[in-house]
Amino acid sequence: MPSRVLIYSHDSFGLGHLRRCRAIAHALVSGHPEMSVLIVSGSPIIGNFTFGPRIDFVRVPGVVKMRSGEYTSQSLHMDVEDTLALRASIIRNTAETFEPDLFLVDKEPWGLHGELSETLELLNGRGVPLVLGLRDVMDEPALLAPEWERKNVMPALTGLYDEIWIYGLPQVCDPLADIPLPHSVRRKMVFTGYLRRTAVAPVGEESPSPGFDEPYLLVTPGGGGDGAAMVDWVLRAYEHESGVPYPALIVLGPFMPADHKAGFLERVDALDGVRAITFDPGIESLIAGAAGIVAMGGYNTFCEILSFDKPALVMPRTVPRKEQLIRAQRADELGLLKCLVDDEARNAATMATALRHLPQQRRPSEIVVPGLLDGLENVNRLIDRQIAGRPAPRIAVARRRL
Repeated sequence: MPSRVLIYSHDSFGLGHLRRCRAIAHALVSGHPEMSVLIVSGSPIIGNFTFGPRIDFVRVPGVVKMRSGEYTSQSLHMDVEDTLALRASIIRNTAETFEPDLFLVDKEPWGLHGELSETLELLNGRGVPLVLGLRDVMDEPALLAPEWERKNVMPALTGLYDEIWIYGLPQVCDPLADIPLPHSVRRKMVFTGYLRRTAVAPVGEESPSPGFDEPYLLVTPGGGGDGAAMVDWVLRAYEHESGVPYPALIVLGPFMPADHKAGFLERVDALDGVRAITFDPGIESLIAGAAGIVAMGGYNTFCEILSFDKPALVMPRTVPRKEQLIRAQRADELGLLKCLVDDEARNAATMATALRHLPQQRRPSEIVVPGLLDGLENVNRLIDRQIAGRPAPRIAVARRRL
């Protein structure tokens, strides 16, 4: 039976939310031959990605977060309040016209600055299942609890959402373990397992080439907006130590600041064993071919480390959120990877030693964690359960005569 899923991803910065939603969308259409998925996103680079059959996207005007913590319009010459109102209107009209059988919201219960409130009320009134999807770690409880209180998320969790899907396992991380939640909300929580990734490019994409004829280390700071310290530390190792056994391919990321990128490319040009590119939407193939991964430890990269069973050295960011640090330290405790926290001294010898040892580390598959990578299969099952038997003659939308 034909069905429709609407996915919301606010995407004010970085690649994490978009890449997670894209992976879920491809898994859903693969498991449901008559399903269509529409992603609503604020990502400025969503058009750089290719989507498979029966997946499309609507891009709402972008906003960016300033150092002060306030948001501003990314491109439009508009007040941020007007930009957010425009986004909210586009999202609501999209939901009203698309008539989804399920609405899956990534991370923000009310959307960015509450922009989903009207859409959630609209779809709830139509009996559409509403699901909140959370990554395995949100932030340290001391910061997350007051943030959720300030955003007044509890009415949404108690009165609107039917389920809360957590894309991980409690034995690794529980994002809400220390957050005071009523039992009614706890009962809605379902741990899916992590979202397995594959190196098979969707239709229209070509697998990228690493540019090496020998094993290499892949260095990826994700979107790159806050990855300069990690890239600098790795480059110091190659500049000052001759004993690193593998060359390095650095994917700087599309949000790497221009001045940092220019400086790194100049340093790379002076090294024989290092190559750098800015961005590749098919990075899964680069990860699959690597002898080891050096990364910051965002959710998607962690899923790729597990999926492709790669030894990994993770240098998590610690501000403004401790999400990556919590995930990396817990994964290190379990033996899934090695965590190296930036001490700001960034000693070249320390990094060179870590890079020499990296390919000899244990692979994640050597650690038995039942259900670790069952996330996409379980999301498909959960979708089936939520939309099974929905009657749903769709509401006819009047068309204007041209």
